[in-house]
Amino acid sequence: MYQMLCLLVATIAYGTAAGHCQGSQAGLTEVTFQSSTYSDMRQLLAREAATGAVRVKAYLGFPEQVGDRYPAVIIVHSMAGYRDANEGYAAAELRKAGFATLTYDSFAARGTTGAALQGSSGYLPVGLADAYAALRLLSGEPRIDADRIAIIGFSYGGEVAHLAAFETLRSALNPGPGRFAAHVAFYPGGNFGAIAEPGAYTGSLVLMLLGGKDDNLPVTKIESYLAYARAAGTPAPVETVIYPGAYHAWTVPDLAAARFYPDFVSTKKCPLILLGPKQPALLINGEAKPFDPAAFGACVAAAPGYWMGFDAAVRAQSITDAVGFLQRSLRP
Repeated sequence: MYQMLCLLVATIAYGTAAGHCQGSQAGLTEVTFQSSTYSDMRQLLAREAATGAVRVKAYLGFPEQVGDRYPAVIIVHSMAGYRDANEGYAAAELRKAGFATLTYDSFAARGTTGAALQGSSGYLPVGLADAYAALRLLSGEPRIDADRIAIIGFSYGGEVAHLAAFETLRSALNPGPGRFAAHVAFYPGGNFGAIAEPGAYTGSLVLMLLGGKDDNLPVTKIESYLAYARAAGTPAPVETVIYPGAYHAWTVPDLAAARFYPDFVSTKKCPLILLGPKQPALLINGEAKPFDPAAFGACVAAAPGYWMGFDAAVRAQSITDAVGFLQRSLRP
């Protein structure tokens, strides 16, 4: 069942422009960490051996302010891969605010691109595997406070940042107590939630930054998910901020004018997929129903395309909101 789920969701697009390679940059130190590649979500959740190992090149940066140990933020890119103008910009702003940062490109590390990988069932598991491998790397860095490491992400990366807060996925990828101290999802794909039950989340807070005009993830879809969790007596630790005029990908300068992209696959008309320790489910009318691959595939096919567009004012405000959330969440 999970394999069919991953094959369906693997067709979803999360970005457009080609990534700008992350080469050597002033003030940043090149580091590497070992991660894993999984064929699909089922393999990961079943805790089977990974399909393969991979070395991921990353760039570690520190604030100019002198300190003994810093809070840190891992930044996960969109389906377009790492971009200086997007992930690099956010990292620079975070360093100004006093955070160490780690950036990398999961797709480039595997010799591929998001456009190519999205046709496979392993596109989200590699993002999760790299995120937790990066957490282990930073936890061993003496200049970083291992208890104050957060993760943020954009679109595809936003989905990874949210999924990294699911206890079933955390325990599969990072046995032991290690977890992210906070999660920030900028305009996530909004395909997954957790089945409402005690211990579904790791306990760390999640901030979702949502666009009021993001038709790829209608705000009502997240509101319905949070209402479902509350009604079940296990509220999700998710806060939301909504930017009324923002489209999907509002932080990406390449998308200067908002326009509709008709060829992109979207799950905007589909129910949220709920993950848990057993079988996946669909959130339908406030209840978890058995996952139906045919029905999910039909809703994806029925409503392709969505709008995207850059908004400088919303980018500035959303980064300010993310910084404020991280400062509160990572307070010593």
